[in-house]
Amino acid sequence: MGVWEFILRGGGRRFIKRKDSDAGEAGRAMEELRGSLYNEFHTSEGAKRQQQRFCGPGVALTFNFVVSVGIIMANKMVMGRVGFNFPVALSLIHYIAAWVLMAILRALYLMPIAPPSKSTPFSSLFALGAVMSFSTGLANISLKHNSVGFYQMAKIAVTPTIVAAEFILLKKSVSFRKVITLVIVSFGVAVATVTDLEFNFFGACVAVAWIIPSAINKILWSNLQQSGNWTALALMWKTTPITIFFFLVLMPLMDPPGLLSFNWNFKNSCAIIISALLGFLLQWSGALALGATSALSHVVLGQFKTIVIMLSGFLVFKSDPGLTSLYGAVIALGGMSVYTYLGLKESTTGGKRIASTSRQSSPSLKSKVIIDGEKPETTPVDSV
Repeated sequence: MGVWEFILRGGGRRFIKRKDSDAGEAGRAMEELRGSLYNEFHTSEGAKRQQQRFCGPGVALTFNFVVSVGIIMANKMVMGRVGFNFPVALSLIHYIAAWVLMAILRALYLMPIAPPSKSTPFSSLFALGAVMSFSTGLANISLKHNSVGFYQMAKIAVTPTIVAAEFILLKKSVSFRKVITLVIVSFGVAVATVTDLEFNFFGACVAVAWIIPSAINKILWSNLQQSGNWTALALMWKTTPITIFFFLVLMPLMDPPGLLSFNWNFKNSCAIIISALLGFLLQWSGALALGATSALSHVVLGQFKTIVIMLSGFLVFKSDPGLTSLYGAVIALGGMSVYTYLGLKESTTGGKRIASTSRQSSPSLKSKVIIDGEKPETTPVDSV
């Protein structure tokens, strides 16, 4: 064998070995990429990260605001022109439509994975589904029997209820500046809606009964998403059947008779279906907003929607709510702006504090490894 032939053959062997090594590294890289993508889309932790990445507080609140305005118009059409005066039955249709749409997403493997059943007790999910049915049903009944002004006055009472409930149940306090801001917002909304107050004893009783379930509903939604790896859709999928069950129980007790004799023609059915689709988007956007922010921020957003709708009627449709209502709207908008600024400032400060804490703990850990000369033992940490 010649020298050049030997060199060429040896070089070929080295080339083949190098090529096999590169192929192995590429295969391992593809497996790691596949595993990371699987974790991002097919685990509860990955789905939660994707929701937080693509749907931050600003996107979630804007989404909820747009859908809320749309469903107000759709429900006015259903309750007014169509004459579908069955508020609990309408809520039931909304949740059945939401459950069907989520079942389709689940069949197409587009539904986010829920956390393990051991991480969240069934009692918490059952309580959330039950409270949600009472909150939604009583809200629609209150809106039917009360004026918009009285309905908004009742919503103002949800704010101190949430503050008290979070302090008692979760030991969560609110800064003094935020309390003052919330008082200003509530005062502004009260002044803005005082011209539309119409007292109805039954409606007032329903409004009072709605306050506590509404506050607890928002607290549970926000707490479960922020303390666990629940996404909005996964939590809706688990709680919607429970809510539907309670709507079936409440419907004959709270709705007037005549549901089956309603004129289910094509036009009326289309209006109700549109309302149901918007109802699904409202549930989803509300859950996203509660998971991205807090129960208090969601209540302030609700007051903001009321003020914007009132001012839009004044600017676009030339309605005349009166100078008193306009002054109240301006006060409420000012208070909401300050509340939003304080919330963003606190979240930024909290993020910086966490980052500085992690930076301080990292060098101490590295020095311990260098001094001891061996890897330190890992100790279990309680999850927050």
